[in-house]
Parts: sequence; structure tokens; C-alpha cells
Amino acid sequence: MTKVQQQLQKAGLRPTRQRISLGELLFDGEDHHVTAEWLYERAFTAKIPVSLATVYNTLNQFTQAGLLREVTVDGAKTYFDTNTEHHHHFYREEDGQLIDIEKGAVSIANLPVPPEGMEISRVSLMIRIKPKV
Repeated sequence: MTKVQQQLQKAGLRPTRQRISLGELLFDGEDHHVTAEWLYERAFTAKIPVSLATVYNTLNQFTQAGLLREVTVDGAKTYFDTNTEHHHHFYREEDGQLIDIEKGAVSIANLPVPPEGMEISRVSLMIRIKPKV
């Protein structure tokens, strides 16, 4: 059994051929910030027969199972992060690249008290960067 198959089973997902193939592209030992389109292109290049809809469905299933973390920029662009540990990001405006901010490099204090009956589940900081002029 491959490492990806074990990850899928541990996450409660059936290790289908398509999930395994896409998982091998995503979980190659390096952290990635991917879009569905990026993964679809990599699958196409690797001759993995999947549709863009299947890629979207698989990314959403992996996210719900805790294998990926969804990062949304401006409410329109969605990235999927293979690093699921709590961390923040730089967003390069000129090319849309996400870059991890080193763990412990940011301290967030004085958060507001959430409304009654609610609790804060996660705080995510996105720092937009651009080349100096």
C-alpha cells in the first residue's frame, strides 16, 4: 500500500484510482499552494485521465477530510494548501503566488470577543506584497 493510499484511508476516503493519482501529485513531500486549474494541468501532463470537475471535487473532498487547507484570496481565487498546520501567508500581487510565513513570525493579539454562543475557530492573516518601486 502506498503512502497516499494510507493517507486516504486514514482520512476516511476510499482510495480510488483518481484520488490516488491526484494525491501523488499533491503529496510529493513538498508543500504546495495549488489551484484546481494547476492540478488539472499537472494531471494532464502526467497523462492522468481526469476532468476539471473531478479535480475540483477531489480537492474539496481532501479539504473536508483534513488533507488540505483552503485559502481564499479576495473571495474569488481559491488555493489549496498541502501544509495543514496553522500558518499565515504572503500573497504576491503581481503573479498571485502564495508564500508561507515562517511559523512564529507573526503574533496576533487582542482579538475581539465573538458573539454569544460562538467561538473563534481560526485566524488567518494574508499579507499582500509587491515589488519595490
